[in-house]
Order: sequence, then structure tokens, then C-alpha cells
Amino acid sequence: MIDPEQVALVLLAAGHSHRFGEVDKLAEPFLDKPLAYHVVTALEAIPFMTRIAIVSDTVLDFAELGYEVVENPDPTLGQARSVCHGVKRAKERGAQAVLIALADMPRVTAGHVYRLFDAFVGDDSVVASSDGVQPMPPALFGKGRFEELLALDGDQGARDLIRGGKHVVTSPAELIDIDTQDDLRDLRETFGLKTDHVTPRFPIDPAGAAGATGASPSGD
Repeated sequence: MIDPEQVALVLLAAGHSHRFGEVDKLAEPFLDKPLAYHVVTALEAIPFMTRIAIVSDTVLDFAELGYEVVENPDPTLGQARSVCHGVKRAKERGAQAVLIALADMPRVTAGHVYRLFDAFVGDDSVVASSDGVQPMPPALFGKGRFEELLALDGDQGARDLIRGGKHVVTSPAELIDIDTQDDLRDLRETFGLKTDHVTPRFPIDPAGAAGATGASPSGD
């Protein structure tokens, strides 16, 4: 078990979304707010030691929601590059572990993340989520794994490390990952509101971002 106050949250929000299209996927409306703000809201009460958002080409203002924002200048190099940016900053902040979460997984809950914390057993721990078939983020990595994370390359991210770690199973509905327009359509049809389909789309005024989610600008 690890205390969340020893953990840095690294939110990956820099995907170039070539499978989704030209729009800013993370700003697409779901339940009347941007898609990416759902995981922000779900995890806002967890007392992480720090919150880091890795971003690129998004109109969303994660700094207003209490995140230290790190720009990934070239997300086309793959998810591993975003992981490296986040882990490097977490290491500089003295984190004992990092929780890597994806901004396009809007149904993750704090309860599940606490189960990941409970399954943590030491510096070399890797604790990942699973739908019962496939391990995936959110995933928790002890500081003993930081150098391996910093050495990652390409678009596979930390998948090999995750496969070899401990897996905490939750409902597949909680681990929905929005990669395509069809994924978003299915999400809206199953869990959304009629207004989710209404244009204009976000951007929104960054000054109103915290109010849109109920998050405090002071974050953690």
C-alpha cells in the first residue's frame, strides 16, 4: 500500500489523435463538459503530492485545474515520449511513485485508483488496471521503475511493463478509452446527454474551466 501523498499523478493529454480526426478530441463534449475533464474531476479529491499534465495542441487549460503543465513538443513520436516527460518531472519533485492516467478515459473512478494504491507493495511495484482481459492504464509505478519508464520509446508506452505487473480488475465500462469518433459516439449513446451532440464544440474560456468541472484551481 502507498499513501497518495507520495504519488505524482501524470495525466497524458498529448495524443495526436490521428485516429480521431482533426478536432481536439479531449475538448469534445460529453455530459456537457470536455471529455478530458471527467478524469480530472474523478481524481480531484485524491491528495496526490503533485499533478502533472502532459499536453500538446489542446485548448484545455489544465493549469487552471491545479496541474503543472508540461508541453510535449512532438506527440507524433509516440506515447512513450509523454510518459518520459511526466516521469522526469515526477522524479524531480521527489515522488515515490507515479500514477499514469489517460485523459481520454472519462469513466475512471477514484475508488478504483485507491485499489491500485492498496495493491502497491514496494519501489519496484507495477500495478495496472484490467477489464479482466487486457491490462491498461491507469497504472501505478514505484520509483524503482522510473529508469525503465524514462528509457521507453515509440507508441507502445509502458505496455510491456504493465503486462508484467499486478492487475486490478474493474468493470470494462470504467476503462473505456476514446480513440475514434465511433468510440465517442458509442460513449454518448450509452452514458451521455442529448446536448453532447450539439455544436459549437469547445474551446471554452479557460477562466471558466474550473467551474465547468467543479474543480478547484488550487488542485491538490
